[in-house]
Amino acid sequence: MELSRRDALAALAASGAAVGAGAVLGTDADLVEAPSARDHVDDSDSLTEGRLATLLAVADVVYPSEVSGVEEFVRTYAVGRTADRPEYREGMADALATLDEYARTWHDADFRTLDAETRASVLEEMTVDGADPDPAGSDPERVRYYAVNDLLYALYSSPTGGELVGIENPQGHPGGTDSYRRGPEAARGRDE
Repeated sequence: MELSRRDALAALAASGAAVGAGAVLGTDADLVEAPSARDHVDDSDSLTEGRLATLLAVADVVYPSEVSGVEEFVRTYAVGRTADRPEYREGMADALATLDEYARTWHDADFRTLDAETRASVLEEMTVDGADPDPAGSDPERVRYYAVNDLLYALYSSPTGGELVGIENPQGHPGGTDSYRRGPEAARGRDE
């Protein structure tokens, strides 16, 4: 299943983000800073290319293997989600910096540079899977809130992600009244 920029826009709409076409469809340069040589140390309050790469690495671990187009989807969603929300962007950047710090402590490398199996083990070692999502909580709670839960919400509130789990018309996605007049059998028959 191919995720698209349109899926990201639908997920943004479902999240209540007010995104103008220029903010997401134009250049991301105003929202994403250029990477620095010391990205893991500097710019902890900005969503740098390094931070986006870490978010993409989290998506690689938590998204089902059958989805493709993840990079464009995550970039569009993250940029749109943090546009005009500097406090949220700072929280996300800080949580991703924390994740890189944990990975460097345990594996001497940033999270984004580890192989998928090791990235999964870092999230497990941090106990992110059992943490309550809390933007002001402990390190695992913030990583859960800003990275894992935000990415999963984006995926499953998009039309393609919703279809992946059998939700034909996810909340916030305008499917029209036609989708409510057909029973679940119609959706299953379409897939066969």
